[in-house]
Amino acid sequence: MDNRLSNSLLAWLRCFDAAARQGSFTRAAAELCITQGAVSQQVKQLENWLGRPLFLRTPRTLVPTPEGQWLAVVLRESFGAIEGTLAQMRHVPDTHAAATLSCSPSFAMQWLTPRLGGFFLQHPGVGLRVFGEFHRIDRTRMVRDGIEAAVRFDPGGYTDLEATEFLDEWLLPVASPAFVAAHPGLRDAPDRMRPEWLLHDGSAWEGADTFEEWQHWFNAVGATPPAWKAGPQFNLSQLAVGAAVAGQGIAMGRAALVLEDVVAGRLLPLFSRCVPSRAHYSFVTAPQAGPAMARVREWLLDEGERFRQVRAVSLPPRSESA
Repeated sequence: MDNRLSNSLLAWLRCFDAAARQGSFTRAAAELCITQGAVSQQVKQLENWLGRPLFLRTPRTLVPTPEGQWLAVVLRESFGAIEGTLAQMRHVPDTHAAATLSCSPSFAMQWLTPRLGGFFLQHPGVGLRVFGEFHRIDRTRMVRDGIEAAVRFDPGGYTDLEATEFLDEWLLPVASPAFVAAHPGLRDAPDRMRPEWLLHDGSAWEGADTFEEWQHWFNAVGATPPAWKAGPQFNLSQLAVGAAVAGQGIAMGRAALVLEDVVAGRLLPLFSRCVPSRAHYSFVTAPQAGPAMARVREWLLDEGERFRQVRAVSLPPRSESA
């Protein structure tokens, strides 16, 4: 089979990417400025070419199959990298403003990349290279690898770097509408969650326990946790969330990563309050970072505040006693 990216295959992938992000052929068509029928047909041609379905087509929304979720994550990262590169190439960056930003992969894909267009509109002279990784950083490594700054999700505690918290995080178990409908009585009843239903991010941050976020959540709500090892484990939070969207179980959602899916109806919060995470998102630089990094820091602080305002009206309230 010829797997080269022909013009037809690229068109199919672009339509699939839009449909996966929007959860609807109609909204994808509006984004791409083509007809709903054209989007549906392009996705169908991709499914025929692959020999497998990519969506479960329900009356209310499109639900990616596990293979569809896998492809959607890869495409979102790939298209984001392409768009970021093109944005840099369209401008002649100030040599004093070039910046390399290391970012946690799930956060980069779900939160940062969709907002970067606004940053480039505000700062067209800043060349920003973003790459995903979740390894803990220190000053020696930043200098050695040429990393000007990083965005990390962790409890902080940096001693030789400057760290600015720009967004806190809320934790909330989430599942697909189909999963909730198949398990009546589950909502607002933590003791009814079976261990094999729980989807785990096995590395919430470097050094975190495999079951850190679920354990923290159960402790905060005063419920007895189940046996942990029965549920599937993933190495990225976004993969666990994708499995939840596909109806495979209950993920511990981070608000920054699941808000879009909750608002779109692809995921439902199972409980009436959120729990504050022990970790938060920080912008980390070496002391005396350059002017480009100062602009990125200020932009992240502004975007974090805007997100908090949307989060406050879109999700269950945070439990301050947790």
